[in-house]
Amino acid sequence: MAGGPPSDQAAPMDDMHVHPSTPLQQPGQAAFAAIQEAVEALDADPHTDWSKISIDRLREHLIDMDEVTLHAQTKAQDIPGGSRIVVTGQGRTREAIERMVVSHAKAMGDYPLFTMKAEATPDGAVVTLVAKRPADVMHVRALGLIGALSEGMHHQMHHWMIVTGQMPGH
Repeated sequence: MAGGPPSDQAAPMDDMHVHPSTPLQQPGQAAFAAIQEAVEALDADPHTDWSKISIDRLREHLIDMDEVTLHAQTKAQDIPGGSRIVVTGQGRTREAIERMVVSHAKAMGDYPLFTMKAEATPDGAVVTLVAKRPADVMHVRALGLIGALSEGMHHQMHHWMIVTGQMPGH
């Protein structure tokens, strides 16, 4: 049927903001969802200072998260008390490793379960995770790089601070 969808299908896109009726909750892509959530919160606050807001800054950070999560290569080696992880990538992925992994370890290196240290290398970084208690060594090793980076609920606040200009992106 050329000429558009039949009349019994969903409303055109410009009507969706007026009549949201769908059982779906996810917008289809995680970075888009994080941005959508931030925009909704900013729009809902009448005191938002739009001169300090940068959706692009948050978008760049989310791209870095995607690069490290989906494209970085990791090779873990057991060490006494934890794990040593070599993280590598090319191009944007290597840059994202430095911005995300190395800076994350500096800012958040002390967790309740483990300590995290990272050193930049020409190809990415070397991350060292050490459990604080011997009983947690297997837990820490099982987390790997991405599990360790995801520990805690600090990312939402971090993203809010990026989008509102309280801290630089990446």
